[in-house]
Amino acid sequence: MGYRKFLAGMVLGLVALLGSVQAQQVTRIVVPFAAGGGTDLYVRILAAELTKAGMQVIVENKPGASGIIAADYVARSKPDGLTVLVSSLGTLASNTALYDKLPYNPVKDFAPVTEIAYQPAIIVGRTDLPYKNIKEMVAYAKANPGKINRGSPGAAILTNLAPLSFEKTVGISTTHIPFNGDSPAVAALLGGQIDIHGTSITGSLPYVRSGKLRVLGVMDKRRLAQVPEAPTFKELGYDVEATLWYAFSVPAATPKDAIDRLNKAVNKVIADPEFVAKARAIGMEPRGGTPEELAKLTRDETDRWLPLLRSLNLPKQQQ
Repeated sequence: MGYRKFLAGMVLGLVALLGSVQAQQVTRIVVPFAAGGGTDLYVRILAAELTKAGMQVIVENKPGASGIIAADYVARSKPDGLTVLVSSLGTLASNTALYDKLPYNPVKDFAPVTEIAYQPAIIVGRTDLPYKNIKEMVAYAKANPGKINRGSPGAAILTNLAPLSFEKTVGISTTHIPFNGDSPAVAALLGGQIDIHGTSITGSLPYVRSGKLRVLGVMDKRRLAQVPEAPTFKELGYDVEATLWYAFSVPAATPKDAIDRLNKAVNKVIADPEFVAKARAIGMEPRGGTPEELAKLTRDETDRWLPLLRSLNLPKQQQ
């Protein structure tokens, strides 16, 4: 009898120990933008599906300084595959040109896991503005210098860089007002603090459908399925194409097997037809891949946008 009690105690102890270990295996996905924006919404949908698949996942928002706060936090985290950065062109490339000094090295401090989604950049504005598309906006800006305030989710984000490049090409200038993510910028747009906003369709789609906002132009070769009435820049005579992409990165010393496990779990979810339908409903196009493919995408996008960013001769920012 004593032996049986001993065995029972051993089993209960092992179960408790295993439960404790499993409870510690929580994957934190760190979003460098405020809650409620397009990227945050998509990541939360993805996190929910990963949780259903057996992972324990939480989403943490660490907005500010064009993603620097979030990137630095993840770069300094334990390299065990359990702290993941939602990375993009801004955190992995653009910040190097926009800031005097970064607390992290985007090349040396991170390891690629997988791309998770992409979508075209767009310009939105309120429906009470005196212009209804990008071509009319350009004419208005030329006739009314300094009258347009333009928002973005952050200075180093593509939805600021692409409009900046466009403005330089067509010879206009807007007053740029950066925000800590898409959600506060859209709120400012709706409140009249800014006139237009460089963004993606995800965060602004509900307001476009309700008639409060209008897509002035889509930076892609095709129109958005969610807003088929919105013209592309190319339709209006401007050769502009800019794609926002989102990825998962982890601290550089993370073991390959941990990266591979996360890569496999994420790619399985984003290939599921039901998940794809949910993503497309909010304007996201799921896209996965290997760590090597993400590394190549990052290099190619850096080579494309960084020289352009430097050519703008923007003043260096402080954190």
